[in-house]
Amino acid sequence: MKHYKIFFGMLVLAAASCTKLDVDVKSRYTSGNFPNNSSSYAAMMGAVYGQLANSTLGDSKYWMNGSGYSYGVDYWLFQELCTDEAIIPARDGNYDDGGKYRFMHLHTWTKDHPYVISTWQWGFTGINLANQAINVLNSPNAGATAGTSIAQMKAMKGLFTFLMMDLYGNIPILDTFPQVTQPATRPRAEVFDYIERTMKSALPGLPANVDGNSYGKPTKWMAFALLEKLYLNAQYYVGTDRNADAVAMADSILSNAPYTLDANYNDVFAPTNGPQVKETILAIPYDANSIPGDHFERFGLHACFVKKYSIPFGPSVALSTIPDFHAYFNLNNDVRNATWLSGPQYNWDGSPLLYATTKKALDATYTGPDGPVNWPVVVSDTLKLKPGFPDKLDVGNDVLGQLMGARSIKYYPDPNANPSSRFASNDIPVFRLADVILMKAEAILRGAAATTVKGELQTPDVLVNKIRTRAHADPVSNVDLQGVLDERARELAWEGWRRNDLIRYGQFENKWGFKTDANVLKRVMPVPATEIALNPKLVQNEGY
Repeated sequence: MKHYKIFFGMLVLAAASCTKLDVDVKSRYTSGNFPNNSSSYAAMMGAVYGQLANSTLGDSKYWMNGSGYSYGVDYWLFQELCTDEAIIPARDGNYDDGGKYRFMHLHTWTKDHPYVISTWQWGFTGINLANQAINVLNSPNAGATAGTSIAQMKAMKGLFTFLMMDLYGNIPILDTFPQVTQPATRPRAEVFDYIERTMKSALPGLPANVDGNSYGKPTKWMAFALLEKLYLNAQYYVGTDRNADAVAMADSILSNAPYTLDANYNDVFAPTNGPQVKETILAIPYDANSIPGDHFERFGLHACFVKKYSIPFGPSVALSTIPDFHAYFNLNNDVRNATWLSGPQYNWDGSPLLYATTKKALDATYTGPDGPVNWPVVVSDTLKLKPGFPDKLDVGNDVLGQLMGARSIKYYPDPNANPSSRFASNDIPVFRLADVILMKAEAILRGAAATTVKGELQTPDVLVNKIRTRAHADPVSNVDLQGVLDERARELAWEGWRRNDLIRYGQFENKWGFKTDANVLKRVMPVPATEIALNPKLVQNEGY
């Protein structure tokens, strides 16, 4: 386990008993136990960082059941399954789980959907925990060294609030702890302004260093990246063009931050990734044993890949993509094409990958005599529904059905994954330099002026070709807005930004896969019915 993950995991575990939100701060801290040095501040803030990674804080049984309120599980599935990037079809009823996956794909979710509820609770718990930490750190007893910690907690609060505003639109603003009265729903424009103020107020106190100590925590560059994302979406969020501001935030990073695109794209997402990755602005450190939340190896692969990739458990075969999205990976020599498994599969020596099964287990439509077969593995790029089950999105549970849909190995299989929980150690990036570059290109195409950074006039072509060059793909010429969106699909696949991108481009209502719904009201998620029952000051979003 990497040293920074040991430290991060210790922070999460140290905070495990500090997540109750209705405790008076004054009753929990005395002159004898009040945080008074960098280590005690870090332990107190661990609850906030732990909430972003996961909110179970070591409950292994919870994670073994395949659930969890985390960035890498519920939040990720909530963001991705409603787009063309990811799908979990049913397989003879398996993986239907009450319809929660197909409801996301078909855009038929309701105010009672499990992800609607769990993600709301996860995000607003994170905001409350950050406010709690700020409250403590603002005490006169905290000392002068608390300034950086306060700034980092403000930035974490801004991040959680941004994620909630992006999903739910009009949301309550939580700016104090404890929350004396029930908070009311505020207009999205007001929340937008609050996020902007919060991040700007945090900036002066945030560290600029980029190393193992700052990895997984807010820095100045993280604040600039979040503000760039906020401004790029401002036309959709609040009806105001802030593209020039988005470019300014990008330039704050490109001109001053010590980030570079890593030479090897795959290194950015490998199980050995970490502070040595030179383009990661904010990542969530995950560890197979102490920080659960990386589910990609478990949910997306098949038993036929166990030996080839040294997977120490039986994968679940559930998670894949649809042909519409996989079609973006069509550029000559693009290394990102190899992040998907599709078509005939081979061993490392070039021989066909064989899977021992039976004729009927391979193909449920087979009517001849059964018997063993060593089947040359083929991952189908299509998703063909079983006859008579169109409403269930069921592709069948024979081997052919299990291997329908291209499989991602972008988060490369971890041979040291936990065989019990089946979670791995790949850190998941939230913000990275490639996203900053592509957002700047888009903002310029939307009307902002191109700027010069370090003597280079950065036009959209220049910016996109930085990404293309690293990917070994052919360069672009006269790239347009659609071209940038397509490049974002290739570069940022399965990083949790596709829904945000499609909405900004007005394409969230398009048809893809088995989805035909074109209701623009689905651009925001419903407020959970359970939350409105508890707090009548919350207002349900239109259409729900």
